[in-house]
Amino acid sequence: MKFSVSQLSRRGGREKNEDRMGYCYTRESGLFLVADGMGGHPDGEVAAQIAVQTISALFQSQAKPLLDDVPEFLASALFATHQQILSHAMGRGMNDTPRTTLVAAVLQAGSATWIHCGDSRLYIVRDGALLTRTRDHSYMELRKTVPRYEFGNINRNVLFTCLGAPFTPIYDVAGPMQLQSGDRMLLCSDGLWGALGDEDITRQLARGMVSHAVPELVEMALQRAGSNSDNVSVVALEWDAPDAVEPMQLPTGGASEDMFISTIQADPSDACLDDPDDPDDAVVERSIAEINEAIRRSGARKE
Repeated sequence: MKFSVSQLSRRGGREKNEDRMGYCYTRESGLFLVADGMGGHPDGEVAAQIAVQTISALFQSQAKPLLDDVPEFLASALFATHQQILSHAMGRGMNDTPRTTLVAAVLQAGSATWIHCGDSRLYIVRDGALLTRTRDHSYMELRKTVPRYEFGNINRNVLFTCLGAPFTPIYDVAGPMQLQSGDRMLLCSDGLWGALGDEDITRQLARGMVSHAVPELVEMALQRAGSNSDNVSVVALEWDAPDAVEPMQLPTGGASEDMFISTIQADPSDACLDDPDDPDDAVVERSIAEINEAIRRSGARKE
């Protein structure tokens, strides 16, 4: 497994940065994620921190060095995160819960599989063209497939799902998509795509190395949004880059089987997990049971 990766997060015009992001990998599997804590609710940055810590901890415990079932891992990790956020709020007697969006991708066996909840996005660019991107869980995106008169004027920031809200999160899982040498994948918060169009992101991501494209994209978004810029966070990689010579080119084929490397660290300013390296087993079990029940209900409806 060989990829070049770059990440960057900027506060923009906001009082604080509520985004969290990072990546981690074993010899044969890699996890990349961005969480955007939601304003208008308390402790958005805590919800985002819980998300990246919970999912990376689960990845570390299960990727040995491969995940057995990538879509199942992503779905159960998302539900575990949701439960951790609710537990955090309940344990502190909060009247409102912290909330976050999430996009996460796993690269394994030459393929990419991803999950998202909310409006943090994933883009894949191949040969300079946009191959695919996630579709936001927002009324603005939904309006594209439903007559306009049913919605009226809609703020693009209005979402119908997220992690941490007092209802079961809606999410989408996609893949596996077989990757080709030179494919670019980008995960970002809405601070990027809210200021730049898909064409801007595609064109810039396709140019040169990702270590150059990422800071240029972030700076473009900040400049275009001006003083009211949102937090902007980006993680991007190039798969199997044949000529990459940048410092963050990561060949993992010769690494030991128990190797685990992560850019995701516990944030001492956020007391968000009682034990960030060991998510509650009961939470994971509840998450798996909830997923299985949803699958059972779906099967029953089809019959």
